[in-house]
Amino acid sequence: MITSAQIRAARSLVGLSQSQVADATGLSIPTIKRAESESGLRASAAAVEAIRAALQTAGVIFLAEDGEGVGVRLRKSTVAEGLRPDQLNAANDD
Repeated sequence: MITSAQIRAARSLVGLSQSQVADATGLSIPTIKRAESESGLRASAAAVEAIRAALQTAGVIFLAEDGEGVGVRLRKSTVAEGLRPDQLNAANDD
């Protein structure tokens, strides 16, 4: 299971707002906030999985505990991958 800190870091890394993650997952903004919360209020496992999948689609790799702690990083991009969600706009609609 990924941590709330990983979710916050991943979202920031790809420049998505909580609202954009909610739209990408079909979840509510309060659910995204719960998944990112350190207060103990956790989202369901299904919600966390949907968030993880959306962030991975946006280019995030979640790093498991390896003795140095958990983390996130960006996947190497290639031209074939297309645009990230934060790059979508009317100028590149085809």
